[in-house]
Amino acid sequence: MTTFLTILLTFLQALPFGPAPKPVTSTNRIEQVAADTVRLSFDLKISDGWHVYSTGLPVGGPISAELNLDAFVGLEPVSKLLFKGDEIEVDDPVFGMRVRYFEKKVTFYQNFKITRTGWSIEGALTYGACDDESCLPPQRVEFSHADAAAVLPAAQEEESISDIDGFDYLLWKPVTYSDAGAMTGGGSLWGLFLTSFIGGLIALLTPCVWPIIPMTVSFFLKRSQERRKAIRDAIVYGLSIIAVYVALALIITLIFGANALNALATNAFVNILFFLILVAFALSFFGVFEITLPSSWSTGTDRKSSSAAGLGGIFFMALTLTIVSFSCTGPIIGFLLVDAASTGSILAPTVGMLGFSVAMAIPFTLFAMFPGWLQTMPKSGGWMDRVKVSLGVIELAFSLKFLSVADMAYGKGLLPRDLFIILWILMALFLGIYLIRHRSGKAGLAAGIVSLAFAAWMVPGLWGAPLKAISAFTPPMSTQKFGHNDQTVEPQFTDYSEAIIASEISGKPILVDFTGYGCVNCRKMEAAVWTDSNVSETIKRNYILVSLFVDDKTPLPKSWKINENGNTVKIRTVGDKWSLLQRHKFGANAQPFYVIIDSKGKLISGPYTFDPDPEKFLKFLTSSLS
Repeated sequence: MTTFLTILLTFLQALPFGPAPKPVTSTNRIEQVAADTVRLSFDLKISDGWHVYSTGLPVGGPISAELNLDAFVGLEPVSKLLFKGDEIEVDDPVFGMRVRYFEKKVTFYQNFKITRTGWSIEGALTYGACDDESCLPPQRVEFSHADAAAVLPAAQEEESISDIDGFDYLLWKPVTYSDAGAMTGGGSLWGLFLTSFIGGLIALLTPCVWPIIPMTVSFFLKRSQERRKAIRDAIVYGLSIIAVYVALALIITLIFGANALNALATNAFVNILFFLILVAFALSFFGVFEITLPSSWSTGTDRKSSSAAGLGGIFFMALTLTIVSFSCTGPIIGFLLVDAASTGSILAPTVGMLGFSVAMAIPFTLFAMFPGWLQTMPKSGGWMDRVKVSLGVIELAFSLKFLSVADMAYGKGLLPRDLFIILWILMALFLGIYLIRHRSGKAGLAAGIVSLAFAAWMVPGLWGAPLKAISAFTPPMSTQKFGHNDQTVEPQFTDYSEAIIASEISGKPILVDFTGYGCVNCRKMEAAVWTDSNVSETIKRNYILVSLFVDDKTPLPKSWKINENGNTVKIRTVGDKWSLLQRHKFGANAQPFYVIIDSKGKLISGPYTFDPDPEKFLKFLTSSLS
């Protein structure tokens, strides 16, 4: 089984889902709009999910769009940088100010008065671009225009990266991620498979699935008097169940695409939607209403399975099982798909449904092979209702995780950590009392006691206890209202070379933080993760922390023209230099981005990208130390 799953996962990773589109594409032009006036224009097309910030934003906010002129002759600016497009203005809780930006498209332009013939102009448009998960470093659209009579200045000769001040070949040498334990914010696909497999086993205990097992096995045994053929048909039936569920996940992935699934992890509106979906599923388990598919679907597929012969009939039998059992399996599938999407991996929905369907298929296959086992199965009864209520409480508890993500994205503080824990304690108390009161044998009593013990275990968390076992679900420690000692982490250096020297002297590894003043999710990581007491203490005690701001506009003593992958790139500012370092050495271009290196610039661990989970970030830090 393990070999089969490994081969299948490898195959899924090779599927051609297609490259992600470039976030922003641009063109520029200059045209004469009056006898003595020309207009310089930049047309930007913005991919779905991304936005470009407007002009003239306050200091301390996102990167504003602005025009940088390196040289101009025969022209004189007669206006500031203007725009044509639908400007969106919102309150940004991270920056604490109103910000303005554009989606889909925008045109920036500026007018210049012609003061003499033979005019020329050269420079770059700079702008900031972000989505819900990351921000790009300051983007530049280089331009150079002149009229026919212009005598252009000699072009600056392109230089190599080694000419830049502070460059050292070993320290800037590109890393190979196979040399170290690479870690991202996303979770393990094998971990997701195991969780989904357990979800499939739980689904078997629901009243929509459990009674179908003996009925289905009996159907296949009657289908053929030959035991070998009956077992073969049962195996095909099990594989058909897996195929139906995996096909559903692939369809979801292809419809929404890699970029959309990746954005689900942090998008506030999507997390609110997930919260509402899980609440609805929980209410369905409580019996408030029932989630069902149209009866014509199950009737039609059942008719097909009865009339079709051979393998086709077996497949339609598997499809009938999927539809008939949806009222019980739907909430569990919904939760697994929500959890899979929040990992940010395009393969996650397929892996999750694979684990769920394997667990669903195994019992049908085994009971067909050994029909005598059917006599030992417990009969349907009230214990199934208790399973449904328990699942409802679990779904309701996990729904708070997604509400918490949306709350942190907006910075409202409506669901602090201690309130979250109080709600979980109340749910655990309710479930424990319910199971003990309606117990059926020792198993029900034991489950009730475990639930009450779990409620008691969470109580110290109200006064700041870490509760590491559930810290991946609770809001960060920084939101704690009572018993919380606020932790802050400040970078020791903002220069790469200075951090290297400090590492050589102290012997400590370097935690490199590629960030930006206008990076929203960088601030979220610092507020939600770095304030965790364990994370804060680990960084301060064991690391040299250097924060490299890719949007630092401090001019360099000298500017460079660098040939990077066939494109000419100008390095004018300190931020340009750190952005080049990130691209050249670490092969990345978005922030936040964390790596751990030694004093020789060799990669120890990473990268770690945006994931505001203190436990995962702490694992990233401690794994490097070991």
